[in-house]
Amino acid sequence: MASTMTSLAHIKPSAYVSRAPSTRLAATSPSGVISSRPLGSRTSFLSQKSQFMGLKSAQSSPLSFSSRRNSLVCASWRGDGPSSVKDRVVAALPYLLPLFDGLRYGKFLFIQFPAFAAVLSPFEPLINIYFSVPFASLAAFFAVYLGIINSPNFGRYVRFNAMQAVLLDIILILPGLLESVFKFRPMGGPGLQLYISGYNTIFIFIFACVAYGVGSCLAGTNARLPIVADAADAQIR
Repeated sequence: MASTMTSLAHIKPSAYVSRAPSTRLAATSPSGVISSRPLGSRTSFLSQKSQFMGLKSAQSSPLSFSSRRNSLVCASWRGDGPSSVKDRVVAALPYLLPLFDGLRYGKFLFIQFPAFAAVLSPFEPLINIYFSVPFASLAAFFAVYLGIINSPNFGRYVRFNAMQAVLLDIILILPGLLESVFKFRPMGGPGLQLYISGYNTIFIFIFACVAYGVGSCLAGTNARLPIVADAADAQIR
């Protein structure tokens, strides 16, 4: 008993983290292994054992954190990825709908940066047809909604991207509605600069979303666009 008390007297108090005089928690070495320390009660011993088992299971797990995260992301999609090149192309096509409807907001940007308009030059024939045929935008909208989103012939991946494109196109109604209601068309001064900045911001946002969505579809990855991704996820089962 005397020898035990003598050995305990040489132990540094800093090696322990104590919450009560009767309880001492085990210290952890830099290698992650819990060192052996006298404990005041059976409860402390059980907590030390559970901590050791937790560290052991975490160290022996074959999956890293990033692998587990990717597995959870894939599981959330229930394996409904693009099965063919056809699925990727069909999933990317609906994004042309918000792109074409958003061109009106890029009129100032095209004047300021003519080279930016050259990026859209390959779509010029489709744009001319889209705006020259009566009710072409309405027909394209219902074609995407009824022919892709509500069609059982396409997987969830295709329908989800089509739903994102449709919701993105619906969002474009709001700026035009506000402009029509408030008749906000300044002719000069700071109001005009604010008007131009608003138009440019809307178009850049739509263009970035469309570019990201189309690029992700062609690459076969999942594109979750801001604002509309959660709503589209809730609509597609």
